[in-house]
Amino acid sequence: MKLRHLFGATALVMSPLAATTVFAADLPACENCSDSMTIMSWGGAYQASQIAAYSDPYAALTGITVVYDESSNESIAKMRAGAEAGNSAYDLIDAEGPDSQRACDEGLAIEIDADASLAAGDDGSTPTEDFGPSLINECFIPQIVFSTTFGYRNDVAEWNGATPDSLCAIFDTETFPGKRALEKRPKKNLEWALICDGVAKEDLYDVLSSDGGVERALAKLDTIKGDVVWWSAGAETPQLLADAEVVIGSTYNGRLFSVIEEQKQPVSMLWDWQVFDFDGWVVPAGLDEKRLNRTMHFLKFATDTQRLADQAAYISYGPARASSQPLVGDHATLGIDMGQHMPTNPANQTNYLVNNIEWWADNNDEVDIKFQNWLAQ
Repeated sequence: MKLRHLFGATALVMSPLAATTVFAADLPACENCSDSMTIMSWGGAYQASQIAAYSDPYAALTGITVVYDESSNESIAKMRAGAEAGNSAYDLIDAEGPDSQRACDEGLAIEIDADASLAAGDDGSTPTEDFGPSLINECFIPQIVFSTTFGYRNDVAEWNGATPDSLCAIFDTETFPGKRALEKRPKKNLEWALICDGVAKEDLYDVLSSDGGVERALAKLDTIKGDVVWWSAGAETPQLLADAEVVIGSTYNGRLFSVIEEQKQPVSMLWDWQVFDFDGWVVPAGLDEKRLNRTMHFLKFATDTQRLADQAAYISYGPARASSQPLVGDHATLGIDMGQHMPTNPANQTNYLVNNIEWWADNNDEVDIKFQNWLAQ
């Protein structure tokens, strides 16, 4: 997958943020629909951006109640449990690309006809044309492109003025002593470990697929295991950095934007070998007619051109629709140009990885068992 096909060869074209006022005439009535929704998401700054751009305006138009649950890191397990019980607790689930693929493969999420179910682009494009390669499988409704990368404290006295300028600083505890924060699952950690163990970008998944490849990555991670604080929710690393409980840590780039620009903490970004991924919605299988109608009504509203552009005014994630990108402008409250903070800005893409959705969909369960066993040792 080539990101330039989605974003173009340059950064997002920035223009003043269009008015976010939504008129009732823009949204037909929802016939035979439930009067509430429960959405699974990720919490923190990201969920706040969804509430501001999507669910608050939608609730204002429709009068329904929208409740959020912050457990998307457990989405597959909870979808499996809902399928076994014959009743999903959730009407809509925010999922990363690989998890959406697993949900689709296992029949946990329904397939979506994008052109029939989603709004056309404001430029006249069909949803299929407008979303392009971000329509990564039949069940996935794209929302944003984000990256997982690193933030670091820029006031650590023990570093004697040194500044991390590469990913592999996380493995250099001599130059950069202190606790690190890494996500408590193998995805991305294994790729980063192999990069810092000398594996070329184009060989990463061949090595991970080979005998001993996963073990090689775990051996590299073993060199810093005693210095790692493991996180499960994306909001944890920014808080750990703000509290100086870690000196460097991985999380989603939008969470780091929040702690740096909104909270004004002494934290800086490390974009080296950021990992691109898609995030979007999946609709759990088995919803009754009223719940399904409400969910699809919400999705047509929440993924239109203006709404996706609106979300980028609250957090530094690139909208997945091409027609949304020219509408992205300044931050809604800070008034700063969001272009430099986007993971798709060429200045931030000197080295980057694109998450291999198919590999992780096929191998996640087996690799996660190895990873969790390693953690327990």
